[in-house]
Amino acid sequence: KKINIEDIPLDDKEIFKLLRKANTTGVFQLESDGMKRYLKQLKPTEFEDIVAMVALYRPGPMQFIPEYIARKHKRKEIEYLHPKLKPILEKTQGICIFQEQLMQIAQQLAGFSLAEADVLRKAVGKKIKSLLHSQEEKFIQGMIKNGIEKEIAQKIWQWILPFAQYGFNRSHSTAYATIAYQTAYLKAHFPVEFMASLLTSEKTDVERIAILIEDCKKMRIEVLPPNINESLKNFTVVPKENKIRFGLLAIKNVGENVIDVIVEEIKNNGAFKDIEDFIQRINSKDLNKKSMESLIKTGAFDLFAERNQLLHNLERLLEWSRETQKTRMNGQKGLFDGDSSNNHIKLASVTPATNFEKLSWERELLGLYVSSHPLEDFRGIFEKKTLSLVKIKNTWINQRIKVGGIISGIKKIITKAGKPMLFVKLEDLTDKVEVVVFPGIIERNPTAFQENKIVFISGRVDNRDNIPKIIAEEVEEILVNEQ
Repeated sequence: KKINIEDIPLDDKEIFKLLRKANTTGVFQLESDGMKRYLKQLKPTEFEDIVAMVALYRPGPMQFIPEYIARKHKRKEIEYLHPKLKPILEKTQGICIFQEQLMQIAQQLAGFSLAEADVLRKAVGKKIKSLLHSQEEKFIQGMIKNGIEKEIAQKIWQWILPFAQYGFNRSHSTAYATIAYQTAYLKAHFPVEFMASLLTSEKTDVERIAILIEDCKKMRIEVLPPNINESLKNFTVVPKENKIRFGLLAIKNVGENVIDVIVEEIKNNGAFKDIEDFIQRINSKDLNKKSMESLIKTGAFDLFAERNQLLHNLERLLEWSRETQKTRMNGQKGLFDGDSSNNHIKLASVTPATNFEKLSWERELLGLYVSSHPLEDFRGIFEKKTLSLVKIKNTWINQRIKVGGIISGIKKIITKAGKPMLFVKLEDLTDKVEVVVFPGIIERNPTAFQENKIVFISGRVDNRDNIPKIIAEEVEEILVNEQ
């Protein structure tokens, strides 16, 4: 289906539904956590709301956002110091957001020419004191000449200054809002295609990929692990299904050259039948041990053999590949050529990889757990003994709670006293939270705080910066075989 992105209607209901839910990951200018919080409060209903939010969500004017929201929802009445201000400011809930509005006020209320209004804009924006003083006099006298009482004129000047200091260029804001609206349109109407394109554009950033796939889960879009016969270089939409297939280029250590060779080989000669077929058809010069190891660990060959068995036999497979290539280059007929029944390497038996090992590999090489989650086996324990992370909202502030999860990231800093302190990312099956770990807790539990460890943490919920965190008081490590 072809669409002209320039012609989409500005009153599209699906877009505003998406914005009101703040489902804006990947939407230009509207995807930060703070912006999402404000969008949920604002509940935008028109394009002007997006234009205003783009201009307001910056240091300085951000202080006016609660006022804008309160006025939009009629919780605060909009009062104008003079009737002539209404046509200039009513689209922005009576708040002077844009530089162009300041210039219009100067022209229409104080009789400034366009050039004079621009001088005022510069004086206010750059806070040039000497210039501001002369502009104030000129502005007030101009309003008095236009029949506005001196007292009202002075009030307008004082009222307008704080807004005008942060004034944003309306044309810039409208251009940004247009791109925001267009990306929101694509996400609302073509969610699978939009997310696949977004994943492809961010394929080299493992942390960003993890955020986008989390968003896919919320949208009920399944992201399938790599598959040697179905994955292309980039993330692709699975036809007629609400699914996206992982792209091979998003796997760490797998180079673009070998991927191009694999994709081209399948295109020309069809899917690979088994691991031997793959090894025979892909030249050993294109295939190095590191790439092969990463493809195995992320499950790209799961359709052929178990991951640990392939890893254990990797040297053997690569040696077989080199011998096959050498024989062919010498123009000899291979030992097994033409006899498909014998075209098979006997792989040595080995203990299969545990679910935890497989998921740890996925996390390391893809940036996240794809085939399942390491905490699935602990669901029962967590439900009995802990509070799920998704429930840590305002009601639990300053209360002591016990949570459980897997450590998915650690940031270490050194305190003024020269001791280590940790900011730990903990995630369970419902959400993620930051856990603050002070030196004393680390000293009592020296081995518990490591990535991929599964732990119980008891502590107090802190809500500084309006983001719930847990201040750790106790930690207990859960061994993988305890479930």
